[in-house]
Amino acid sequence: MPKLSSDTLWELAAAEVQSREGGGGEEDGGETVSERSVFLMGSKAGGKTSILLRCLDRDEPSKPTLALEYTFGRRARGHNTPKDIAHIWELGGGTSLSDLVQIPITPASIRSLSVILILDLSKPNALWGTMEKLLQAAQAQLEKVFSQTQQAKKSKPGAKHQTPAPSAARVLPKDHPDRELISPFPVPLLIIGSKYDVFQEFDSDKKKVVSKTLRFIAHYYAASLIVSVVLLYMQKTVSIDTNKPLIIPAGSDTFSQIGSPPSADVDITSLHAKNPKDLWKKVYERVFPQESTSEQRELKDPAKDPQYSELQIDAMRAQKDQELEQYKRNAAKSWKGLELET
Repeated sequence: MPKLSSDTLWELAAAEVQSREGGGGEEDGGETVSERSVFLMGSKAGGKTSILLRCLDRDEPSKPTLALEYTFGRRARGHNTPKDIAHIWELGGGTSLSDLVQIPITPASIRSLSVILILDLSKPNALWGTMEKLLQAAQAQLEKVFSQTQQAKKSKPGAKHQTPAPSAARVLPKDHPDRELISPFPVPLLIIGSKYDVFQEFDSDKKKVVSKTLRFIAHYYAASLIVSVVLLYMQKTVSIDTNKPLIIPAGSDTFSQIGSPPSADVDITSLHAKNPKDLWKKVYERVFPQESTSEQRELKDPAKDPQYSELQIDAMRAQKDQELEQYKRNAAKSWKGLELET
């Protein structure tokens, strides 16, 4: 395995392809190096990059994510052991670039893929729409990839295709009361509620609506849930009190513990819901009318962004821009000349 700290991006890409073709891991001193892929998505400016940098122990200021960005992390499992590798993709722009999920979610990555959804608790009026659109986009791509993998398996009976089974068996024990009631996300999913310091200043009734709704969604998708000031803090005991930070590993909650949607100001009987998830959505949107999720693509031109400056390339780009403008002026003069002749 090449040294990731010094290789170029192209060398890293080549090494990853070779690793995938060889089965997703390499032998290092007789031990298998584990590689996993992690895909982060969520609310625009919701703290995804900050959480990622903390996870990687990188002490550097976070910058706005431009479209879809890739990074990696390496960590040893113990002393004098090979370092496991995490390929990490981060989607920027909130829901506006959800079509880019097709890049990190591929037949090669789903064997070891986990998804992290980060929702900005300080903006509850955009929370459900953001959650719904991003999960739908990711799930649609996952189902597409699963279908492609199954077709490839049928066409090549001898080929090995290890794909995760999107079933309750992945996280729920056989005796779990909600085993037949949930709809597990196709791959491991972690939902994080960010900006808890702002959220904890909300009215207690509104906090209860948000917290219980997140508990329901996480359990419905068989996902883990963290709603806490210190986002990466994991305690040994499960915390399901909606008045406190939430730490709920997948499969640790139940619908009976969650209860019905908080509806002090909403008549549930007047809501025409198709299923429990739709009922929770209608109640939530009565309390927090959702803003439009059709976010405009306000992404800056990366060629003009100082953080991506390259002296020689920028000088060449400026020269080509001048040549283009000169070409446009000459073309306009030629066109005027033809019009005068006619």
